[in-house]
Amino acid sequence: MEPIQKDKVQTIIESFANCEVFLHIETTDGSYAVLRGERSISVGAFVRNVPIRFERGSIAGEGPYRVGLKLAHGWVYAEGLTDWEAGEQTQLLLAGHDHEGRLSVAFQLSATPFSHGKGEVQ
Repeated sequence: MEPIQKDKVQTIIESFANCEVFLHIETTDGSYAVLRGERSISVGAFVRNVPIRFERGSIAGEGPYRVGLKLAHGWVYAEGLTDWEAGEQTQLLLAGHDHEGRLSVAFQLSATPFSHGKGEVQ
């Protein structure tokens, strides 16, 4: 992955508009604190291979960035994004890493379902 290039990411987001795409969102920020023994609760979210269709989408901010997708009946939103990678013109992979390089948030779109990861329930 490389640091987000806002204009390039915006162009790819727009290419997915009004098409059925698969969404992956994951947050992991709370688990690192628990592993270090800090007194905080672990928080997170995981959504994978949910088909969506959005009317418009945008990337905003000066870094870390936020991405929002306007659906017919609501919004999908993620913030704290720092890095990106485009996979084979059919995927957009965005991630937010903390100052130690650990993943805090993932926001990904794909024209095809994401493959199951190791140990993931199928």
